Amino acid sequence: MKVKDCMCNDVCSVKPNTKVCEVAKLMKQNHIGAIPVCDDNKMICGIVTDRDIVLRSVACDKDVKNIPVSDIMTCNVCTCNEDDEMKQAESKMANYQVRRLPVCDTSNRVIGILTLGDLAQNDMQLGKQNVCDTISDICNCNVQAKNAE
Repeated sequence: MKVKDCMCNDVCSVKPNTKVCEVAKLMKQNHIGAIPVCDDNKMICGIVTDRDIVLRSVACDKDVKNIPVSDIMTCNVCTCNEDDEMKQAESKMANYQVRRLPVCDTSNRVIGILTLGDLAQNDMQLGKQNVCDTISDICNCNVQAKNAE
């Protein structure tokens, strides 16, 4: 199964100069927890999560109405390609412990996003145990078990 068969095609993105408050509102409106940050050509330059907003701005007493998302985003973004096999994408998600993986074309433009929810919705095709193992690895739930072996 390919990433393009599982990913969400309807992905919103923001520009680096978008204010954190606006990003939070966009997350609320779209019921999402992460948004890719892209330049004018839709090329990915970062990603911001709801957790980033809380820990890197609100908890640090930053003015969310005035600081740009570029101040709090993660810059080194792990991505995948729409033609990658799902096994590859799941492996990246597990190895980097990311719950959301932006999907980019060959020019590094964001064309979708792959989430834990997408894995869960496709668990029959991907294999229930495989999806459970991936989620466990992403959440680092079985680190003690792996270290004990």
